[in-house]
Amino acid sequence: MQLQYEKILYGENDTHAAGCELAELLTDSYSLHGAVITLQGDLGAGKTTLSRGFIQSCGYSGPVKSPTYTLIEKYTTERAEICHLDLYRLEDAEELEYVGFRDLLEAKNILLIEWPERVPSVSGLANVRVFIDHRDGESRVLRVLRDSS
Repeated sequence: MQLQYEKILYGENDTHAAGCELAELLTDSYSLHGAVITLQGDLGAGKTTLSRGFIQSCGYSGPVKSPTYTLIEKYTTERAEICHLDLYRLEDAEELEYVGFRDLLEAKNILLIEWPERVPSVSGLANVRVFIDHRDGESRVLRVLRDSS
């Protein structure tokens, strides 16, 4: 993995815009079909807001909600089928089988996965890793690492 992108974010609008920029960056330099994008950061870091910007930048115009309780939210966009997953509530990697994770991978959907560290085997599937870390009370740092292959 190599550093692809780094940015300081000041608030929700910056985080949403960074999601849009990420979608554009990846579309310009990378085939999004089948991409596995993991998002790591503390509670409230902005993972869902960044995902919302990404999904809307890909052409989805409806509301984008957190998959915290549903585990998966699917969005059909102009560019691809995007599946937004939140693994925070998973207790066991086996639970991924119950939600059809393997089918999502085989379908070559774009997977945006929050809390991949809850299921370590998922982290190894990532083509792109996104980290959002609190910098101070006012800002966060966004780092995007991309598979160099």
